[in-house]
Order: sequence, then C-alpha cells, then structure tokens
Amino acid sequence: MAVPEKGRNHLNRYRLKVLWNFSKGSRWLYVISLMIAFSTTAISFIWPKVLSFIMDSVLGGAPMAAPAWVINWINRYGGPSFLASNLWICALLLIFFNGLNSLLSYFRSRFTATAAESIALRMREALYGRLQRLPYDYHVKAETGDLIQRCTTDVETVRRFISNELVEMFRIVAMFILAAVLLWQIHPMMTLLTLLLMPSLVIFSAIHLKKIDRQFSITEQADGHLSTVMQENFTGVRVVRAFGREAFEEEKFSTANDDFRAQGVKLNRLFAYLWSINDVLAAIPTLIVIVLGVSFAANGQLSLGEFLVFVSYQGMMMWPIRSLGRMLGNMSKTMIAIGRINDILIQKEETSGENPQKPDLTGEIVFDNVTFSYDEKPVLENISFTIHPGETVAILGSTGSGKSSLVSLLQRLYDYQKGHITISGVELTHIDKDHLRSRVGIVLQEPFLYSRSILDNIGITQDVRDEEAIYEAARVAAVHDVITSFDQGYDTVVGERGVTLSGGQKQRVAIARTILRENDILIFDDSLSAVDTQTDAAIRKALAQRRKGITTIIISHRISTLMEADRILVLEQGRITEQGTHEELIAQPGLYRKIWDIQNAVEQEETAAGEGA
Repeated sequence: MAVPEKGRNHLNRYRLKVLWNFSKGSRWLYVISLMIAFSTTAISFIWPKVLSFIMDSVLGGAPMAAPAWVINWINRYGGPSFLASNLWICALLLIFFNGLNSLLSYFRSRFTATAAESIALRMREALYGRLQRLPYDYHVKAETGDLIQRCTTDVETVRRFISNELVEMFRIVAMFILAAVLLWQIHPMMTLLTLLLMPSLVIFSAIHLKKIDRQFSITEQADGHLSTVMQENFTGVRVVRAFGREAFEEEKFSTANDDFRAQGVKLNRLFAYLWSINDVLAAIPTLIVIVLGVSFAANGQLSLGEFLVFVSYQGMMMWPIRSLGRMLGNMSKTMIAIGRINDILIQKEETSGENPQKPDLTGEIVFDNVTFSYDEKPVLENISFTIHPGETVAILGSTGSGKSSLVSLLQRLYDYQKGHITISGVELTHIDKDHLRSRVGIVLQEPFLYSRSILDNIGITQDVRDEEAIYEAARVAAVHDVITSFDQGYDTVVGERGVTLSGGQKQRVAIARTILRENDILIFDDSLSAVDTQTDAAIRKALAQRRKGITTIIISHRISTLMEADRILVLEQGRITEQGTHEELIAQPGLYRKIWDIQNAVEQEETAAGEGA
C-alpha cells in the first residue's frame, strides 16, 4: 500500500531520528569528517584557479587576477616572468594541492568508516539483544531467515550509506553553493543558464525515487523470503533426505529465487533509468556551456583560462547533482532498511509484570479453571487439577489436545486468559519469569542442540564447568556409554541442531543437560519417544532415584512410560476427561483403556513373533 507523502516524510524523519540515536558516541568523528569535507571542497576549487592563472598570466601575459597578497608574494620572487621560466614551480604547486586533497580525503574516509562500523556494531547488538528478550510468541510467528536478513543485510545497507555517502552528500551541497558563487563571478549569463536547467534534474530524481522506494521494499521482502527458504532447507536436511524431497525443495527455492531475481531486475531497471536520464539532463547544460564558452572566448569576451575554469566549476556543480540522485536512491534504500530494523526494536520486550516475586517453587501446583487460546482459538478449557510437592503426574492425549500448551503455561511462554495457576500459593503471572524458568526444567520431543561438543551441549547450563557432574547426568540419561564409544568421546562435535546424532541420542543428551541443573519442577514433553522401551525404563528408573522431592510432569503416548506415575491425566480437545492411577484408568472405559489395549496387543504380538522365530 502506498504511503501518503506527508506520512512518508514523517516516517523518514522518524527513521533519521533512529539513526541519530545510534550515532551517539561517533558524532564527533562525523563533525571532523564534515570539516575535512569542506576543506577538500575548497581545495578542489583552488587548483582550477591556479591553472587559469598559469595559462592567462604566466604563459599568456595577461594582468594577474588574484588576491593582493598573492600578487605581492609573486612579485617579490620575480613576478610572472620568473614563473614562466620555472614552470616546474607551477607544476609542483598543482601537485601539492592535489596531494593535500588526497591526504585529507584519506582521513575523511577513515573517520567516517570508523564511525559507520561503530554504528553498525551498536545496531547489531541492539537487534540481537532485543530478539533475545522478545516474547516466545513473536519468534513462533516470525520467519527466521527474515530476522537474520534484518540483522545482517539491512545493517550492512545502513553501514555502507553512512560510511560512503552521508558526508559526501554534505560535501556536494557545499560544492554546489561555492561553485554557483564562483561561476557567477566569472560569467553571470552562463551561470544563470546552468541554474535554470538544473530543476529538471532535481524534479525527475525526486519523482523517480518514490518508485525506487516502493520497489526496494518489495525486493527486501523477497530477499527475506528467499533466506527463510534456505534456512528451513538447511536445518531440515534430514527430513528432506528421508522423504526424498530434494526436487521439491529445489523447485521451492527456484520459485523464491526467481521472484527475488524478478524484483531485483525491476529495481535495477529503475536505477538504470534514473542514472541514464540524469546523465542526459546533466550533460545538456555542460554542452550548452561549452558551445557558448567557445564562442565567447573566440570573441574575446572570455579568456581561455576563465573558460577552462568555468567548465571545471560547472562540472563540479552539475555532476555531483547527478550523483546526488544516486545517493538519494541509496538513501531511500537505507530508510527502508532502518525501518525494517526499527520494526524489531519497537517490539515490546517480554516482562514479568509489576513487582514480580521469586518464591520457593517446591509447593503445590494448582490449575483452577484455566482457559487458554491461540488467537481466539481455544486450546485449553476449564482445566483444573492439583499436583502435590514431589508428585509425578503423567499426561496422555492425542495430537492437538493441548498437552504441550499446558506445560508451556508453566514456563510462562504464554499467559492464560482465564482462571488461575498457582505454585506454592503464588499466582503464576506474579512470578518472575527468569526465576521461574531457572527452576522449571523442560525436555522437548525435538530438542535443540548447538553445533558444539557434546560436553559443551550438556554443560551449557553450568556457570563453572563440572565434568564429573556432566558424566553423572549422562549416566542417568543412559547416554554416557554411547558418548564414550565415539572416537572423540565427549569432545565429539555434533552437527548443527544435533544432526549427527540419532533422535534418541539427542533426546538423552537433552535430558542430561536439563537434569544437570537444579530444578524444582521437571517436565518431559514426549522426550523419550525416540528411545526403545528398555532404555526408556532404565532412564525412568535412574530419574526416579535422582529426582526425589522434585515435582515431575511426564507427557508421552507410551503407556509403559506413564503407568508408574502417581497420577495420570487424559486430555481430549483441551479438556481433562479422565484422571487417576494406571490401575484405576484401565478398569474403566475411555481413551486411556483403549490405548492400553492397543499397545498391549501389539506387545503381545511382538513377543509371540519373537518366540516363534
């Protein structure tokens, strides 16, 4: 949707304010750079004057046209005739001014680059820090590839602009003003003609940049989608291989890539059109000035030196204006990039509410008529139950019944809309989130492992590395012997997201990582689904001995995993339909008894088949 011009201008001012805030600490470097830019601009206007003086007064014998102090200084050392016989002095003077200009330009580039890198550093840190503190729900809905692009490509767009072109824009404005003044002193009529032809260049650039602004925004979105497609493919490479979806993924990438290419081509065409027309509009005044200047010089109305100076100054005024169009195009891209960066920075950080408490979490957990919805779609309705301290409660339910949502509430990844949840008598929404999550350990069905060594993955929750404690946690999780069988043992580096380990091995490493930390509450969200029944039983036995006094919640589809719990809850469509011990539940008709009969029959068939073999 097009943004109204008034709204667009207000938005750009707001984005410039964002950039200004990030420049804190580096502004003095830009002040120095601006001073140097003005100095180089002044010097660039001196050497054409020197060249004109050499051609008209030194070689042509015309009266010297220079400030009085310059004329006095030249006469003191022999006058124009002395310079005519020693032209190497004139050449040395031209080399000096160009060398000084180059030296100052070096320092200007160095200072602006240092400032730009510092601003980019602060931007990246602010983005990464904000992303760490945004609510879980934001990350669930956001595209990872797009977030990465905002933290990298968009920041780089801003860095390039403020490093290469921000100070240059001020220099161009200063050069234009100074050139106009000097041109008027040389020949007012040709200066006026040049100035009258310039508005067409400015107006065309301004109109065309609106189209570039819109197209760049579309191109950035296409680029973000392409990054997301690649990120999903790389992280899900095992699934792609398992289901032979390589051709499908290539087609999906090709579609996103073609769209990005098409949008990029449109953007480049707009830029090419802008620059080419700008070149023509900038060349017309130059050609007119050359024709008129030659005519005036032939008629004696303009000296050859003045003509050369005029053409030089006119080029200094016109071609920077042409470059200004390119810079404004890049500025438009930068404004879009700042807007995308700011879209993250303005998101509200996750908070624990006013005056959050840090109570002891070893007491009762009470759900009292709890209702929770995702985007007004009910997931849990009127859930009520109590978990006593040190009790093990199991939860059974079909996919989508609300099991994972229920335990997500316990970590305050989401907040419930109705009812009450209390731990040790304190309302859950009044408990500090960091405190809560530091005492509630959770192991997921699909755990995330970092691309580091197994030792680092298990010990990531430790501030001070205790290898013996890590080994003990691995033994409890029944993964110690597996790890030591690897060539590099605990120093084995797992692939990204743990891709080099099997599903069961990843789950057991995640269990070891969780139980290594002191927890008041442990949650196992179907985290033993990828291990065999014997390993499952061994882990549960070791955990039972280790977690004495720790309240435990186990989610599983496997009855053998649930049956030893103190109490079992059955969830169906967001409601508790059954609860009791294993013996109580199999003694009555219901979902639990149905699943028990199915799994028991399968086990009997497998046992009979084994005996027959």
